[in-house]
Amino acid sequence: MDNDFQKIITMRILIVEDETSIANFLNEGLTEEGFAVDVADNGKIGLQLALDNISEYDVILLDWMLPGLNGIEICRSIRKENKTVPIIFLTAKDTVDEAVFGLEAGANDYIRKPFSFEELLARIRVLMRRNENETVVFSTGDLELDIDKHTLTKNGKPIELTQKEFALFEYLLRNKGKVSRRTRIIEKVWDIHFDYDNSVIDVYINALRKKLDEPGKNSVITTVRGIGYKIESDE
Repeated sequence: MDNDFQKIITMRILIVEDETSIANFLNEGLTEEGFAVDVADNGKIGLQLALDNISEYDVILLDWMLPGLNGIEICRSIRKENKTVPIIFLTAKDTVDEAVFGLEAGANDYIRKPFSFEELLARIRVLMRRNENETVVFSTGDLELDIDKHTLTKNGKPIELTQKEFALFEYLLRNKGKVSRRTRIIEKVWDIHFDYDNSVIDVYINALRKKLDEPGKNSVITTVRGIGYKIESDE
């Protein structure tokens, strides 16, 4: 089964860009580099995607001039909810004052149009290296998932997970307290964006339960019938 799903999502990027040629160029290039990419072509959709998936995006590429909402408004709104997600402005503006204005709105970097894909990729990788210094640990009950070390422990004792089990459990923990819909799981964990037979999720949920659950106790992962799965918030 796992042979059908070799791609492990290590980084997800949101592109908010209304110029179709640029958006397609970036989408194709970043996908070929192994990133999972979402694209929005106007400010309102871009902001909604960012806020709905605030814990999932590793980098946001944000055009300055957009229909609906401009990049500055979007950047400020994102920063109210998330202080750390790297934001790179894509802009045709070329004055120092404008660049400073964008950075003061909360962006980490900016790149002037036209730009080379190699330069943008280098900027993204710099931000990745900065974030790698931050240890991210998620927990529920006596389980602790360390993203930096790629380990899962229960009361300090290691539990071995496959790569896909780890990615699935990480996604559920990142959304602890909320229902993770099956369609979103297959899209975010397996990076499949079409109507796929998502019964494969059940196989991995059952495998996780065998490794995580204790006899006579409620399962760590709750089934929300007809919708998806949930890890309850700690009381």
